[in-house]
Amino acid sequence: MTDLDETARLHRIADYQFGSGAGGALFAGDLRVERSSSGRPVQVHAPEGRLVSLGADGRFTLGITGGRRLLEALDAPTCRVVVGDESEPFVREGKNAFAKFVRGIDPAIRPGDEVCVVHPEDDLLGVGRAELSAEAAIDFETGMAVKLREGAGEPE
Repeated sequence: MTDLDETARLHRIADYQFGSGAGGALFAGDLRVERSSSGRPVQVHAPEGRLVSLGADGRFTLGITGGRRLLEALDAPTCRVVVGDESEPFVREGKNAFAKFVRGIDPAIRPGDEVCVVHPEDDLLGVGRAELSAEAAIDFETGMAVKLREGAGEPE
């Protein structure tokens, strides 16, 4: 597979998984691709950090840098779970987001989807995997809404 073919494939996966325009946003500029021993892309990095990892299932998991790029490119509420002030410090540290604190969510989110957890002002707090559907995340008073993979750390 040529680099051009591989880049186009990564773009298609991102556009399918996150929405139109995601591939262009995630994979713009200078990129470094880490590969498995078989040559399959495993992680994609930009100079500022990890964008995504490509799982054996063919889906991406987001890094904080990838989450920032997605938020810039995709209109709200796409790929977003909004939590309030009470959750912000915990999510920034990489702790899970619970349904009780969800204030808004992309209605298309299903369990297993990669999401960006944001503050109401759309500041990125962390990235992770949705554990509940959008409807359940809003309706439930208990339970984990997002299993955090990485917190964004202190505000810049």
